[in-house]
Amino acid sequence: MSNFCSFVRLSIPRMDGDEMDVAVKQKINVEVHVKSLSTAKMSEVKTRVQTLLNRHRTVFGNYRWTEFDDEFLSRHVESVSILDLEEMMAQPLDLKSCAVSIYIFTLNEDGPSMLSLEEEELSAANHWLLPAAEFHGIWESLVYETGIKSKLLDYVTTTIYFSDKNVDSNLISWNRVVLLHGPPGTGKTSLCKALAQKLSIRLSDRYSYGQFIEINSHSLFSKWFSESGKLVTKMFQKIQELIDDKEALVFVLIDEVESLTAARNASQAGTEPSDAIRVVNSVLTQLDQIKRHSNVVILTTSNVTEKIDLAFVDRADIKQYIGPPSEKGIYNIFLSCLEELMKHLHYRFHGHLSLF
Repeated sequence: MSNFCSFVRLSIPRMDGDEMDVAVKQKINVEVHVKSLSTAKMSEVKTRVQTLLNRHRTVFGNYRWTEFDDEFLSRHVESVSILDLEEMMAQPLDLKSCAVSIYIFTLNEDGPSMLSLEEEELSAANHWLLPAAEFHGIWESLVYETGIKSKLLDYVTTTIYFSDKNVDSNLISWNRVVLLHGPPGTGKTSLCKALAQKLSIRLSDRYSYGQFIEINSHSLFSKWFSESGKLVTKMFQKIQELIDDKEALVFVLIDEVESLTAARNASQAGTEPSDAIRVVNSVLTQLDQIKRHSNVVILTTSNVTEKIDLAFVDRADIKQYIGPPSEKGIYNIFLSCLEELMKHLHYRFHGHLSLF
């Protein structure tokens, strides 16, 4: 019998009012980054990784392998990472008693392409295929209060699960919209990119790949009166073409969403041009049309939520405040910076810094 805790004990209310304790296996997430030129079969990679995990049955926290005794893993795999344990572990875990999920992925190294509105000759958005090399490692580098990242992950995976099970959206309503708000410089945009990257990996058994579209909000405002609303509609028509591919999980990022969804009461009071009202109406209409698709998530950020139209705020299923880091968060940020430097640099007692 193992002395290590590999179960989470839950208390579930019974019909008679008493509670019943249920032991649930601790879940362990393992991500396997396969080299871009590898031709190995995913089934073989998974088998070799499972053997690696069986040899290291005790888990003390997050861990990453980048060097392997197994020649096959050395040839085909960049890294094997055990993740998401730092916030939940009270004592070591026995891997053989845990529910281990292995996610295998290869990074797309092509970089972003521009999504333009043809007749307007506007660069309206940037477009990445996920998982993208440019987004790799962002998730692990972001430090927030306990539970924020896992909450966002759980939300999107739950909406996908609801869609797969044909849950009636008239009874259980969701709009597939996430709003991250808070002061500038707290990593809201980076968190959106990292969330999309993470979900494209974790849902790889459901979707072949991910698509990430970052809308350039300011480019959708035309110099011609009444044309801005039409530009918004054209942009979402482009996005609709991507959504039509049901093999792809599509993420749409609207950064500084207040620029597209300024409160209509300000426009009606004469402090904003009437064209802004058309833009807001167009955005809301497009969101209502897009939510019927199960393979799309709208990610938005704002530094000034009081300027956002209330109808848009009401459509956000998650409204998550992202504030400055706590003292513990600041400590972990500095620690991660030092750990990164230690990978590439070493200090000499002679008073200078040199590369390996």
